[in-house]
Amino acid sequence: MPNETFKDVINGPVPVLVDFFATWCGPCKMMVPILQQLRGQMKDAVRILKMDVDANPVVAQAFKIQGVPTLILFYKGQIIWRASGVIQAAELKNIIEAKVQMQ
Repeated sequence: MPNETFKDVINGPVPVLVDFFATWCGPCKMMVPILQQLRGQMKDAVRILKMDVDANPVVAQAFKIQGVPTLILFYKGQIIWRASGVIQAAELKNIIEAKVQMQ
C-alpha cells in the first residue's frame, strides 16, 4: 500500500514475518529463495518484509538485532516469535500457523 510505514504494517491484521538481513551476509542470501517459497505457499496469509540492517540501523537497534539473518514474526503489533539463522520454508510455515493460532 502507498505511504504505509513499517509501524502500519506490523500493526495490521495479517501476520508479518520480517527478515532482518545484510547484503554482505551469506546466510541472508540463502533466505531469499526460502522466503519466496514461503510466500508461494502462504500467499496472503502472511506478509513478508525484508529489512536491511545497514540501511535501517534505527529499526535494527529498536528490535535488538545482534546477528543476521534474524526473523521476527509480528501479529497485531506484537512480537510472537523470533529466531536467528536460516530456517526452511516448511518449518517457517508451521511456526507461523501455530503461533498465530495461539493468539
